[in-house]
Amino acid sequence: MGLDQEPAAGAAEDSPEDSPEDGAPARGGTFEAFGDSAETRALLGRLPEVLGDCAARESALQRFRVIMDKYQQQPHLLDPHLEWMMNLLLEIVQDKTSPVDLVHLAFKFLYIITKVRGYKTFLRLFPHEVADVQPVLDMFTNQNPKDHETWETRYMLLLWLSMTCLIPFDFTRLDGNLHTQPGQTRMSITDRILQIAQSYLVVSDKARDAAAVLVSKFITRPDVKQKMADFLDWSLCTLARSSFQTIEGVITMDGMLQALAQIFKHGKRDDCLPYAATVLKCLDGCRIPDSNQTLLRKLRVKLVQRLGLTFLKPRVAKWRYQRGCRSLAANLQASTQSQREARAHVETPDSEEGYDVPEEVESVLEQLLVGLKDKDTVVRWSAAKGIGRVAGRLPQELADDVVGSVLDCFSFQETDNAWHGGCLALAELGRRGLLLPPRLPDVVPVILKALTYEEKRGACSVGDNVRDAACYVCWAFARAYEPQELKPFVARISSALVIATVFDRNVNCRRAASAAFQENVGRQGTFPHGIDILTTADYFAVGNRSNCFLVISMFIAGFPEYTRPMIDHLLTMKISHWDGVIRELSAKALHNLVQQAPEYSAAQVFPRLLSMTQSTDLHTRHGAVLTCAEVAHSLYRLAVREDRPVADYLDETVVQGLKQIHQQLYDRQLYRGLGGELMRQAVCVLIENLSLSKMPFRGDAVIDGWQWLISDTLRNLHHVSSHSRQQIKEAAASALAALCSEYYTEEPGKADSAGQEGLAEKYLAELQSPEEMTRCGFAMALGALPGFLLRGRLQQVLAGLRAVTLSSEDVSFAESRRDAVKAIARICQTVGVRAEGTPDEVVCKGNVSQIYSTLLDCLRDYTTDSRGDVGAWVREAAMTSLMDLTLLLGRDQPELIEAPTCQRVMCCLAQQASEKIDHFRAHAAHVFMTLLHAAGSAGPTVPHVPHRAELEQLFPRSEAASVNWTAPSQAFPRITQLLGLPAYRYHVLLGLAVSVGGLTESTVRHSTQSLFAHMKGIQNDPQALESFSGTLLQVFEDNLLNDRVSVPLLKMLDQMLANGCFDIFTAEEDHPFCVKLLELCKAETSKSKDVQKLRSSIAVFCGMAQFPGGVRRKVLLQLLLLLCHPFPVIRKTTASQVYEMLLTYSGVVGADVLDEVMAVLSDTAWDLELLLVRGHRNRLCDLLGVPRPQLVPKPPAGP
Repeated sequence: MGLDQEPAAGAAEDSPEDSPEDGAPARGGTFEAFGDSAETRALLGRLPEVLGDCAARESALQRFRVIMDKYQQQPHLLDPHLEWMMNLLLEIVQDKTSPVDLVHLAFKFLYIITKVRGYKTFLRLFPHEVADVQPVLDMFTNQNPKDHETWETRYMLLLWLSMTCLIPFDFTRLDGNLHTQPGQTRMSITDRILQIAQSYLVVSDKARDAAAVLVSKFITRPDVKQKMADFLDWSLCTLARSSFQTIEGVITMDGMLQALAQIFKHGKRDDCLPYAATVLKCLDGCRIPDSNQTLLRKLRVKLVQRLGLTFLKPRVAKWRYQRGCRSLAANLQASTQSQREARAHVETPDSEEGYDVPEEVESVLEQLLVGLKDKDTVVRWSAAKGIGRVAGRLPQELADDVVGSVLDCFSFQETDNAWHGGCLALAELGRRGLLLPPRLPDVVPVILKALTYEEKRGACSVGDNVRDAACYVCWAFARAYEPQELKPFVARISSALVIATVFDRNVNCRRAASAAFQENVGRQGTFPHGIDILTTADYFAVGNRSNCFLVISMFIAGFPEYTRPMIDHLLTMKISHWDGVIRELSAKALHNLVQQAPEYSAAQVFPRLLSMTQSTDLHTRHGAVLTCAEVAHSLYRLAVREDRPVADYLDETVVQGLKQIHQQLYDRQLYRGLGGELMRQAVCVLIENLSLSKMPFRGDAVIDGWQWLISDTLRNLHHVSSHSRQQIKEAAASALAALCSEYYTEEPGKADSAGQEGLAEKYLAELQSPEEMTRCGFAMALGALPGFLLRGRLQQVLAGLRAVTLSSEDVSFAESRRDAVKAIARICQTVGVRAEGTPDEVVCKGNVSQIYSTLLDCLRDYTTDSRGDVGAWVREAAMTSLMDLTLLLGRDQPELIEAPTCQRVMCCLAQQASEKIDHFRAHAAHVFMTLLHAAGSAGPTVPHVPHRAELEQLFPRSEAASVNWTAPSQAFPRITQLLGLPAYRYHVLLGLAVSVGGLTESTVRHSTQSLFAHMKGIQNDPQALESFSGTLLQVFEDNLLNDRVSVPLLKMLDQMLANGCFDIFTAEEDHPFCVKLLELCKAETSKSKDVQKLRSSIAVFCGMAQFPGGVRRKVLLQLLLLLCHPFPVIRKTTASQVYEMLLTYSGVVGADVLDEVMAVLSDTAWDLELLLVRGHRNRLCDLLGVPRPQLVPKPPAGP
């Protein structure tokens, strides 16, 4: 990047919305002063000390970078401190005794400061006396341009040398006698500097940028300008010989272009003008626009504009528009008369009628206009600034032609790049007063188009940067023109900016539009309701897209000036948007907005929508159907609220149009294929909203068509793409519920026998489908049925759903089981509770236990497949359903909740709350706390909660919301307290076993620490320890050969044994706990080929060797058997762990044989053949007093 590269204005080429919308200001923008002065001074003063230590040197550099980088956004805070920092570092540089490495280090620190503050500010602080020229030149003799470690030194030296070139003395005075010896001539200082500059213009590091600065300062000196011709000739020849297709060529061209641009920027016009035409001609021959190098194209545009400024005399265009003084105080003090005089002066015709514009300027302007269409933002931005600068020196007529050429960029034949460049150019022209008010009627319409510019490209679109730049134009115009100039356009500009603020897809564009609106409100003061809108639609509020569409838009639509433009924009641009989320949000936004203009919506919006539903474009058709649904329901609600007939807003033509949508789509076969997914979902939404709007379709054939669509959609869900499946399923279920409630009743609460004949039975039959998604769909459909359709069939429906949850032959159908569980809970809420009711009508004594049994059984679903623990979906749904059912019973019929059932529910929830998956653990804890603390006016809602008093002390209501149960550090210390309550101990221990023996480091660490803390608390209570150990063995026994529990349980036992949790049992030989544990471990590992399980069991066996008596002898036998296991890895692991066990537990082996046992274990290669290993194993048996294992011959094969 060049030293003077301008920051790009406007948006980036693509600003994805997936970035977090609620961005905050950068952290660096909050300082009031340079607060690291003392540390910086200490760092710089310590440089000689850290030079010898590489680590200390790197640490100091890194720390200095961190300090400086904090001020990247407020570099001006460094200004008061720059001088002393530079002096400290230059003292090192100018000290003749400083080591070379220390000088390089000092220059590195100087570069870091320059990088943050910018070289232009820092440059002035370099010493630039006559005495400094020679030392700086001498330093270059020791520099190696190819040393990539010290480029900062060369960069800073070149900047320093460029500063010394500003001394007001002729350099020839410093040369002295150039003929030091006969036949030898010293090179002059002028030639030395020129040679240095030329050599560094072609290097590959950043010194090239500084060399360009040096050239611009040096060549433009009065005493050196005679060398300008030679230098330009050299640079143009070098440029012509270089090719942008090689790396070396790109580097060389970059250096030449930078140097030329700097010369024509800083040189006097009279000195540069003779060469400008030649440079322009050479530049045209380099074909740089064909290059893929952005920087070369940008530098070319920069050089072209500088050449254009050289061709034109520097002057201030008297014809330009002047708003007035930038100072508010000066504006207030100026009299009306003086303002009139100033304006009259501005409007006088150009006094330079005969001003001759060189013909090269036309070529310059043409190249700059082409630069506006470049593919890179930085090039377009540079071209826009160039057009503004050049136009400022042109006569009014020619400048107006330039404006016309810029407006040609806004053709729909042009790309988004041209639109973006055109916006930037218009902003520059307006900001400089070169866009006169008579041109505004031509400019404003194209800017309004640019504010909504979007062009679809494949699966996405381009145009974010165009809309952002259009906002920049509006911002610039607010500052450039008097309010009366923009007054004719206020309504259109304000509406367009408001629309962009709330309805743009891109967060950067919304924020840019909000900023432009704010600038117009402040500068123009003519925007309707500006302050009210700004306080609602500020920078942070527009960060959330849903908030913009659904909340802020509703507030702004309350002002009549904006209502219709907002509705028209959504109708024209957004409901046919390529992004489905935008279409859905637009439909919901119109649901809100049409209530502000109901007559307009009924007369204008609906006819357009109905015609759009037949569009050939899928997105338009989808958005139109969704919007029809939302607008119809919104107008119905408005009519009901105002107690007016619905026909006032929805006439017969509209109603018939809505009724025909389904049939028209069906006749055109638009429910098929990928587009059919969108249309099915949209029409389901339409069915739901028209049903809720009580459309007069009862008994009409369209009801059968709607019913067919819902059933067919649910039946064919497996043909739907996975990302759309859930949305379509939910839309169909909601549509079914609304349809049945409205059109399948003869009177409120009573079913229409003709309309719903066999519907529930058909859906129950579909639950047996071999397709999982079909089961899911119809399970949700049964859950959505209204109560009158379930009456008399409740037992049948519940039995069908129960069969789905228990289907053992389709164990992988986790999603269907999840949806069936959800449906059971929803049905229970639909039919209600009555203790003495009949099982076919309501939840009652006759069926409540079966419902609870079904849901509790689902809490044991631990199915896994290639997707992972899919059973967790079922468990989560079961927990939610248990909560809903229990709270329903507790509020209406608490006597139906029996004590054993309540205990089982709470214990199972406690188990889930102690398991390893954070999300499901948190959900279980939430349900547990909800049931515990649920209370009504008569007391607790849920009766028979075991240990309620203790639970309320352990989990007070005040902490329920503050605990983060997804964090293991907060969850496990609390849940392990339940181990002290007998009713919960078994289930909590079962859940903890999976967590303690799991794989996730944080879960294992915190669960283990919490378990050990509990064990430590009961070490002095033998009875509690006996009870705990008995429960632990019961968990092991109940889950024998269940690898999900037994493998992590073995790991947990290993940690508990190693941590001394059962040391109290070592005082008694053959303690029952030890005997039972050994028996269970043998049963678990018998004939197992699971390496992970065998390794865990080896660790447990080694831990059990601490228990005295016959148990120890049996444990040693098991370990010696494993030393001859068929798997070499098991033999090696056993030998290693037995060795460690013998070191850990004294007394396991007699002292007289200990050394030999240790030697056999360590010296034997246990991964050799079994025949070779068995002898060593038998030797260990003899040493340990354990009978040698005997091979059991295999029974002979049958005849």
